[in-house]
This record gives sequence, C-alpha cells and structure tokens, in this order.
Amino acid sequence: MKIVIIGDGKVGHKLTTELSEGDYDIVLIDQNEGKLQAALNELDIFCITGNGVDAEIQKQADVPHSDLVIACASTDELNMLSCLLARRLGAKHTIARVRNPIYYRQIGLLKEDLHLSMAVNPELTAANEVARILLFPQADKVETFMKGRVELIEFPLREESRLNGLSLAEIYQKLQIKILVCAVKRGNEVYIPDGDFVLQSGDKLHIAATHQDLKSFFKSFGRKTMKIRNVLICGGGHLCFYLTSQLLQAGMQVRIIEKNEERCEVLCENFPRATIIHGDATDHDLLMEEGIQEADALVALTGMDEENIILSLFAKSQGVEKIIAKVNEDSRAQMVEGMGIDSIISAKSATADAIMSYVRARKNSYSSDNVETMYQLVNGKVEAQEFIIRKECQFTNVPLKDLETKPNNLIACIGRKREIIIPNGDDHIEVGDSVIVVTKGHVIDSFSDILA
Repeated sequence: MKIVIIGDGKVGHKLTTELSEGDYDIVLIDQNEGKLQAALNELDIFCITGNGVDAEIQKQADVPHSDLVIACASTDELNMLSCLLARRLGAKHTIARVRNPIYYRQIGLLKEDLHLSMAVNPELTAANEVARILLFPQADKVETFMKGRVELIEFPLREESRLNGLSLAEIYQKLQIKILVCAVKRGNEVYIPDGDFVLQSGDKLHIAATHQDLKSFFKSFGRKTMKIRNVLICGGGHLCFYLTSQLLQAGMQVRIIEKNEERCEVLCENFPRATIIHGDATDHDLLMEEGIQEADALVALTGMDEENIILSLFAKSQGVEKIIAKVNEDSRAQMVEGMGIDSIISAKSATADAIMSYVRARKNSYSSDNVETMYQLVNGKVEAQEFIIRKECQFTNVPLKDLETKPNNLIACIGRKREIIIPNGDDHIEVGDSVIVVTKGHVIDSFSDILA
C-alpha cells in the first residue's frame, strides 16, 4: 500500500513512524530539509523536500499512483487544497487534518467537493476523550468501541482496594458482572492476563464492558462515586472550544483561564454560560483567587506541555480530585506517569489512532474482516482493535475454546446486533459481528493474524 504524508509535524511524524513499522510504502513531503533528514536517518521511508500543494512535488512523490494521501501540514487550507490536488492527480483516497471549528462545522459540505475520504480534527478528537473521562471520573482513560456501546477504561488499583490479592477468576465469580480485564500494567511490565492472574496494589487495569456494567463494577466493591460539576480549564485554544461545548451540554459549570484577550472575546461570544477569565493560568494568585480548591476537575490545555504538567501538580497539591493534562510529547508523557496526574491526553496520538484505523481498514477492505476502530494503550505497548466480520471463513461459527490463538492476544468483546457479549470458551463469532481484540507486542491487520 503506497501512502504519501504531507507535513512532518507532530501528527505527521507520529503517523510516519507507526506506518513505517508496517508493510507500507511511505513517502514524506515537507519544506524543512533538516527535519526530513532526521526522519530519513530514523525511518525506512522516502522523503521529498517541497510544498505539498505544488503539483510537481506531488508528482515526484508519485501521488498519481498512491493509495492514500494524508495531509497534516500546518494550515487547514493547505491540507484541503493538497487533498483536492492529489485526487485530481489520481490518488485513490485522501485524508485532511482540519482544526478550525468554522471549517469543521461544514466539513460535510466540503468533503464532497474536495473528494475527501476522511477529515480528522485533532482537537475535537482529544476533546471527546477528555469529556468521556470527566463523565466517568473513576477512570483515568476511556475509549469507546461499537459506536459507544462498549467502553475500554484504564483504572489504577489503589492500596485500599478490595481487589488486591484476588485472581481475575475469583473477581469474575464473586461479582458476576460482565467485565473483562484485557491488559494490566505492573511497573514497566505489561500483561495480557488469564484467569489465574492475581492483582496487586499499583496495577493499572484496562477493563472492557458496557457503561452500565462498569458502573455496577465500581459500585460493587465500594469505589466512591464521583460526579464532576465544576471544571476549571487552563488554556482557551481549539481543544478548549470543543470541550467547553460538550461540558456545558452535560450541565457542568465551566471556567476558562486564557491569556490572549482576543481569544477570550471569541470564547465569551460562543459560550455565554461559561466564565471566561483573562489572565495567565500559571499565576498562583490567580488560580487561588478563581477557586482552584473548589474545582472538581482541572484540565490543563495550554500550548506548552511543561506548563500543563506544572499546573496539574499544583492542582494536586490543592486537593483537586480529577486532573487531566494535555502532553503531546511522548517522552514527557512517560516521565510524568506516577506523579499523581490522573490522565494524560494527546491530540497527536488521538489523531494518529483515528487515521491508523482508516489505513488498516483500507488495507483489508477485500478480506473477510477489517478494522473499524483502533486505540493504542500503555504507551503504545498494547493495541485494542475492533474488527467487523464481513463473510464466512475458517474462524466463524467455531467455539472460541477450539480456536488456537497466538500468545498475548485476547478476544475481549463481541457485538452482535444489539447484544454485547463478554465471551467465554463456548461463545463463537458470526458474520456481521463486531469483535474487539487486544494484542501486545505486535501489529495485526486482520482478525486471522491472532490465530496460531
């Protein structure tokens, strides 16, 4: 599969890195020769220096014979124009990164005229992730599958938890709730656990279930129910814009601190029910004056990772119960793990996951199954993927206990019409099912890749 990526920014570089590890022919276009040289030294790709909206540059990248062009350069206009040009030159499919709320609001109209296969909005994707966490604050991370009917949450096991010292089999038998622990991070190790796996304090569990079963799970072992009503957001960019809209609809009180006066005016015009504060969120006195101690949640969304980390640590010292920080740089995100920041989100990673789902789906569009949704967990060490089973094959209508799977693969959930099945050995897969597979240490493009 031949893929051309325009723009070696945060999203472009992450995509290039992930795709170069698979069976893809990658060409990267960027105007910065130094950045391209660094990418060339690091990855097995082909690079072209130039403007992605230049037809001659696209021809050099062999766009006319490409399967997919992904435009994630610095501006929306350049991305949309690059995709339009690519389709005119003969590219089969195009994806544009579009961030501006005004453009994205009418993307349905633009997609048809621009012949876009997909438009992806990093800030909206990340805002959806933050909103899910605030609506389910017991979790550190919430991903959704099967059009929102199944949730995959990350949940830290505290020292006082009643689950400590219990095996998963004992927990399933004791609670009788349809949940499945798909992955466990313990220190630097990651496990795809079986029923004999015994939980310990400090473990980070990744649990798949319906929203209602997850609520029952937390209630059953006495986990305090926390409801977020008052949210303080630091930083008023695009991500804040999309998030504020969702939180106000959910009935939450929202206060935003933003130091750019013009941006404050835009936020005031669009969100009259929110409180907009013109000031520097890193100002200790301002945070105290605006009642950080009374906030149920703090969401740090400034343009600098370091500021977001410092704000989050200060919020923790003030007793804020739920803390979410935007940290785009992967190495920084790994460094702050364990510092008490509940949730780290990255617009770059959320966007890369969305595009990777599309790429894998296109690659397998003629097979018996293809990828519908894909998320990376535990700093990319584990992947959770949703496959749609399109036709009869060697693994349909066979009891799961009779399907031999490779190590470190787990069938976490089956969606059949309106039914959600947390499977056991007697369950089977049918045509039309959605199947969630959790895998560690290797990439799978097809459900059959997990079979021994």
